[in-house]
Amino acid sequence: MSVPLFDQTSPGDVLITSPTASTKVHQFGKKSSLSQDSSHCSVLQPLNQISQLLPHTCKHSTHKSSSHKTLQSLLPEISLHPLQTAQPPSSPASLFSLSDSALPPASSQNASRELPSPLSTSSIPTASPTFKTSPPPPPKPSPAPLPKHLPSPPEATTSHQSGPLLPPSLQHTTDPLFEHQPFTVTWNIPDVVCKKFNISLDTSPFKGVATPAKVPGQFLSLFYTDRLGLYPHVDLTSRRKFHGGIPQRSNLRASMNKARADINYYIPSKGLAVIDWEEWRPLWDRNWGTKRIYQSLSVAHVLQTNRSLTVQEATEKAKQQFQEAAKSFMSGMLAMGRAMRPNYLWGFYLFPNCYNYGWHEADYTGQCSKEVRRQNDELLWLWEASTALYPSVYLQVTALMVRNRVQEALRVSALPGRSATTPVFVYMRPVFADQNRRFLSQVDLVSTIGESAAVGASGAVLWGAMYFLVLSFTSQASCKALSSYLTSTLNPYITNVTAAAQLCSNFLCRGNGRCVRKSYKSNHYLHLNAENFRVVRIQSRYLVVGRPTFADLKTLSRRFTCRCYKGLSCSPRTHRELTKALMFSLKQGLYKKSRTLIKNALDDTQQTSITKDNTYHLSVTIFAVSICM
Repeated sequence: MSVPLFDQTSPGDVLITSPTASTKVHQFGKKSSLSQDSSHCSVLQPLNQISQLLPHTCKHSTHKSSSHKTLQSLLPEISLHPLQTAQPPSSPASLFSLSDSALPPASSQNASRELPSPLSTSSIPTASPTFKTSPPPPPKPSPAPLPKHLPSPPEATTSHQSGPLLPPSLQHTTDPLFEHQPFTVTWNIPDVVCKKFNISLDTSPFKGVATPAKVPGQFLSLFYTDRLGLYPHVDLTSRRKFHGGIPQRSNLRASMNKARADINYYIPSKGLAVIDWEEWRPLWDRNWGTKRIYQSLSVAHVLQTNRSLTVQEATEKAKQQFQEAAKSFMSGMLAMGRAMRPNYLWGFYLFPNCYNYGWHEADYTGQCSKEVRRQNDELLWLWEASTALYPSVYLQVTALMVRNRVQEALRVSALPGRSATTPVFVYMRPVFADQNRRFLSQVDLVSTIGESAAVGASGAVLWGAMYFLVLSFTSQASCKALSSYLTSTLNPYITNVTAAAQLCSNFLCRGNGRCVRKSYKSNHYLHLNAENFRVVRIQSRYLVVGRPTFADLKTLSRRFTCRCYKGLSCSPRTHRELTKALMFSLKQGLYKKSRTLIKNALDDTQQTSITKDNTYHLSVTIFAVSICM
């Protein structure tokens, strides 16, 4: 049974956090303690004032009231989003209805379940969810009613294993890409089709925004087969061989020379570097189906040089040559990338994989087989060469598939035995893999983004190639549906999860680590409670309004533990320490009752995005909050 997160609070009791605020402003103090001096305080400042307070941002706990507008006066300009958002737009419902197939029928017990919030002591309502709306801004019509709670994934109703399942050894992990933001979401979908209809897509909650197109200077650089070096592969349609066809016959030196030029062209300063080479897999036995052509070509290559070998002998030698060449090719590319752009997180898309198919079976558990785990162990050289892992969780049906794929990636991230584990960024789509016009519902978002955040991933990447956009969004109506889905469902959820992850990190982990489920198979998620928190939208920026209680933090400590960032101490706070931390925050005024919001218009170009001149900008939002404890 899940319990809500926080005590009931009125809109006048506000905490404003910003999951997409500039990290230059958020100075929470990595090596902080609980000493109550000037460096351990909480401040709420508008961005245009914070620069004047540096380098000691925590000295000031008050600000001029003359710059405030009352909350009541701003309500007509604010869109409130509880944990679950409005129903999908009625047009064009036939093409883009939100997915609800994963929802249990109304008659089932699951119909009364709310999304498991990390915290709270109130009981679970069994009736239909209530709705809350913001006051309608005249003369505009009143917004659609918003349900109070998110639904839980259907798998959350059943326990698959008795007893606690502890996460892998909680060794230290790499620092977050953006300081004090333990979980971030990146948008990697082109918007060129919708731009033709003059329909903009609101991507403000995303920490990074990039396009899969061949555009240099992006936060996320995605390298397909033709964008990095000379990738050996075979066109399965024409049977044409490119650059030798198989890695044994490729020119590694020439490929590295071209890769050096490609990296210089595409990559700026820091971000994510994802190599998307899917034609063959580096382990011989994983090249099944259409990929068997690489085994056949490898055997033929061996027989050309030594015709006296039997087929079995040639196959064994071909396997050895193929795997050695694949290792040299892939690890060499990663080594060059790390050397040339050390601030980027380098890795291969789809690695590691779990191959946990069969989700249509009644007894599906989603677990990775022992053989798959053994094969992933065999790829230790790849995990040692990678500075990030990019598994895929394109959703078909089940949350169990996502849970176990991410868990396997986290297990693999610890295999190299470094002082810190490799960060994991989970690839997903905003639509179903087999139904390009069916958006992920709130249940599906919990099963993908929410699941990834709860088990300790560093972030998620929403991806869609140009063909996906062309096939799925070909009309003005379909682009409007995508835009509406962003503002009504996806953006509020991303804001919710990233803010909850940050809150848990700051309070439970002292700002020095990220929260991870104590039992990775539990149904506890990093979500803010609709009873106490709201996601508000002001001038196309999303913020969180609300405040926690001690009971909330106590429940967090029961359900989550901490994985520390490299070189830092983040032992979970005890109940006594949580009490002192919360009381100190209240004393400093961060969670005091306030009936004001600070509203400052910001330049839209301050988001991490690709503008017309392909420049890079850092994402910020209207408000900045420093929580120093």
